[in-house]
Formats: sequence, structure tokens, C-alpha cells
Amino acid sequence: MDKVVVIQGAGMDMRGKVQIEIFGPDTLEEINTRIEREASALGLGVVIFQSNDEAETVAYLESLPEGQFIGGVINPSGFTALKGALPGAIAGTGLAFFEVHASNPSSRDIRSTILPVCQGGICGFGYAGYGLALRAIKER
Repeated sequence: MDKVVVIQGAGMDMRGKVQIEIFGPDTLEEINTRIEREASALGLGVVIFQSNDEAETVAYLESLPEGQFIGGVINPSGFTALKGALPGAIAGTGLAFFEVHASNPSSRDIRSTILPVCQGGICGFGYAGYGLALRAIKER
């Protein structure tokens, strides 16, 4: 079975607890369950990783076994506008990544430093954006 890596960025563990007016009431567990269900319906496996630490996320990406994944999805959340090592680590995987945001970060004047190294970006569709990204990876 083809597998996709999903990276949940800084602050995603707080979904459903803070800023509900922007991101809705769904918790990270509920979001991840939806991702797993949608991936399974597409015949994909998923490995989901979440961290609030950029260095830990970079190390995780750099440790991905070559050839085990067909693509990646990232909701960088609090990492969206960082100018650190994360974009280079994403590019270094050699995988087509899609950046996903439940809301539209640009409506809050946030510019992504992650998007330039991604195949594409999906924002403003709520958590359905993950399913769109999974379909895009599956159809590549």
C-alpha cells in the first residue's frame, strides 16, 4: 500500500481548545482520525507526526526512510511563517508535499515560508483540505 506522511505543525495539538472561531471545534485526534479514514478510502496508508518543535520536525523529516512514501502533507500551523530549517528539510525529502490550512492564513496577513517548497497549497476548506491533498498525491 502506498503511504503518505502527514506533518501536523506547532500548535496543532491545541486545535479544538483555542481559536475555535478561526479553526473550529475539531481536536487534533478528530482531525487525524478523519485523515486516516480518507486515506483508507483512497487506498493509502498514512503516518502522522506532530511536534511543536521545529528542530524535532526537521529531524523527523530527515529520518524518513527513502522510498517508503509517495508524498507528504503538512499543516505547518505555527511554523507557517518561520524562516528556519523546515523548508529545506521538506525539499530534502524529495517528496511532493502539499501545504494545508483549515483557514486562509493570508486573510490574517500571514505569508507562508513553507509553500514555496511544496507542490501546492490548499487553504480555506476546513479540514476537508487534507482529503484534497491526499487525492492530489494519489492522482500524481
